Amino acid sequence: MRRADRLFRIVQTLRGRRLTTAAHLAEELRVSPRTIYRDIRDLSLSGVPVDGEAGVGYRLRPGFDLPPMMFTWDEVEALTAGARMVEAWGGRELARAARSALAKIAATVPADKRIAIERTRLYVPSFHIDARIGAAMDSLREAIGKRAIAELDYRDANTASSLRRVWPLGLYFWGSAWTLAAWCELRRDFRTFRLDRCAAIRVLGDTFPDVEGRRLADFIRRMEKSL
Repeated sequence: MRRADRLFRIVQTLRGRRLTTAAHLAEELRVSPRTIYRDIRDLSLSGVPVDGEAGVGYRLRPGFDLPPMMFTWDEVEALTAGARMVEAWGGRELARAARSALAKIAATVPADKRIAIERTRLYVPSFHIDARIGAAMDSLREAIGKRAIAELDYRDANTASSLRRVWPLGLYFWGSAWTLAAWCELRRDFRTFRLDRCAAIRVLGDTFPDVEGRRLADFIRRMEKSL
């Protein structure tokens, strides 16, 4: 890792934590604590407001920020691959947003990083993806954002069909399929629904309340307990 990239990573790590030890930074960046001490000193001398001391920990004074587009090569490639995945799997609106975001990143990073975006060999083919998945994504994202009840014409693994009124809570991608986490009014419980098994999705005008025990956090806790 280049030293400039390491210094940027140090600042980003300090931004996200109240107190960070040199040992933690050294382990994360795979350098010695002595190198971290030297980097912290150089950051302070260059005007970065780092508070703390060796053996205790460091923190970044609130209000300090860095230009947001100082990406490493790996980060640029990760962003490119991620944008291509969203473009292929995320529905028309997310695909448009992914292309726009990648264009903005390319316009602001240095020329050498722009080349990394253009030349990366990480691809996400979309020709095999059912177009209905993208339409379902757009509808359910809207429902989640508005806390709107959705009606699903759903077919289970045995192709048995049912009509479900659900409270859409979150969308999960499993590598080959998207699922909707929701509170099902029919079952009076949490359920997950594969988007490729939804024959139709209708976002209704009714909204669902924020009810203790029926939130996404409650769904996640239920799933963690079942593991």
